[in-house]
Amino acid sequence: MRDAAQATDLFLDLTPERVLDAVEAAGLPCRPLCYPLNSFENRVYEVELADRQRVVAKFYRPGRWSREQLLEEHAFLAAAAAAEIPVCPALPFPAGETLSEIDGIFYSVFPRRGGRAPEEVDAPLAARLGRLVARLHNVAVALPARHRERLTSAEYLRRDLDWLAGGDWVPTALAPRYFGAARAIADAYDRLAEGVPTHLLHGDLHLGNLLVRDELLHVVDFDDARFGPPVQDLWLLLPGRDEETARLRGVFLDAYGELRAFDRRTLALIEPLRGLRLVHYACWLARRWHDPVFPRTWTHFGTDDYWRQETESLEEQLAWIEGERIADAEGRGRRAEAAGPAEEELTNRDLFWDWEEPKS
Repeated sequence: MRDAAQATDLFLDLTPERVLDAVEAAGLPCRPLCYPLNSFENRVYEVELADRQRVVAKFYRPGRWSREQLLEEHAFLAAAAAAEIPVCPALPFPAGETLSEIDGIFYSVFPRRGGRAPEEVDAPLAARLGRLVARLHNVAVALPARHRERLTSAEYLRRDLDWLAGGDWVPTALAPRYFGAARAIADAYDRLAEGVPTHLLHGDLHLGNLLVRDELLHVVDFDDARFGPPVQDLWLLLPGRDEETARLRGVFLDAYGELRAFDRRTLALIEPLRGLRLVHYACWLARRWHDPVFPRTWTHFGTDDYWRQETESLEEQLAWIEGERIADAEGRGRRAEAAGPAEEELTNRDLFWDWEEPKS
């Protein structure tokens, strides 16, 4: 077994030839066709097998997930597929396992699914997604998963925040404001999430993880599956704060409610979850900065201007959370309904790190 540093070096230097060697070593003869697909966290390749079947080979970043966690992801996919939910389950290798390993790197193969992410959600799609997510959650609650992470402030934010504070990442002049706002958002989430039931979720269910082709819809990329409040698999699909988003959330929840109960009081978690994700994203970029793909892609990251903007965004997010709390306490309704001019919306690339912008 190679050590973690060696495995990481090999992961960063994966070549199509090494990918084909790995797939063949697992018992699947290949033709000499292999090319990379869009993914930042893992390395993903389309491969043609000897029988000309196309599959997707996914090589997991070393040190992120354990074997047990990955197998629980695969079990989630298999259970969803058995319930006729449109996902892409991991394919078994000839020996029967869905997970193999080479040079300390875990890898799997999946069916190839074509399609594009929807550019927006309308009412029919919102209803369709509501039923789809309810069905997915009905499968998830029955699974005996034990190893996947939890969407708690401790695991999703505080752990990474402590790591970030221990390095030379945030400029000294901004650090008290940045870390103060981040920890206040975590505290707010803890208060609001207390007692809220949790179960296994997709965890990263934004439009970029949906594929539509010929009116067929598939849910992909369960890499971030984790235990958390069900609202996590709602707000990422409909992240806006405007009246139209509120209307579409209502359509989604009405459809979800046809198949599974949803506690609408947990919608109050959306703004704290948005804040957690902003911090989680920045920490993710910092942790991955040794990977050459990241400096090439996020050229602005790490500059003083980047951290100033991040600090201001967190402070604005905290003000929004506190404004909602005060509005509710005073019986004046949600701040989102009483707000003045709409603030500039975060873009898909601000919230979704594997997002690929549609090509015109």
